[in-house]
Amino acid sequence: MSASPVISPSPDWRQIHLGRLLGHAMRRFDARVLQLMARNEDVPLALSNLASRAQVSAAHIHITRHLSLQGSRLSELAASAGMTKQAMGDLVTQCEAWGLVVRTADPQDARARRIVFTPTGLAWLQAFEQAVTQTELEFQQEVGAEVATVVSLGLEAYASAYSGLESKP
Repeated sequence: MSASPVISPSPDWRQIHLGRLLGHAMRRFDARVLQLMARNEDVPLALSNLASRAQVSAAHIHITRHLSLQGSRLSELAASAGMTKQAMGDLVTQCEAWGLVVRTADPQDARARRIVFTPTGLAWLQAFEQAVTQTELEFQQEVGAEVATVVSLGLEAYASAYSGLESKP
């Protein structure tokens, strides 16, 4: 008979470990970005209204973060965002309905389609850049410039090490 696993007597570790803190920080960051985008006068009113009513989620931001300015195939976009093609396809369909992107013929493969930003989508992307910049400044003001730099460098190093782990079993 095997011995029972030893679990820490303090339940706090489940609430304050690094992964949980990173998740909370990311959700807070994305929520603030969307809040700023909802208030941005350069964002088309319909999109601003969607953002202000929480109809646009962090999942929709994946398209903003990962779609190449030259356009991307759905499979490339999904892989870049770490999502399934089906889930990304659903997001693309929604973003198409909102006028952010269109599907066009791929000049390199007649069977394939490319997703590209529309002019409205490019305005959304610009607003996204402004909101991210503002949110990063707010983070820096809240924790201090030195801590913000250390956090940024640490996360960059940690994330770049992850890319090497993806191919390992």
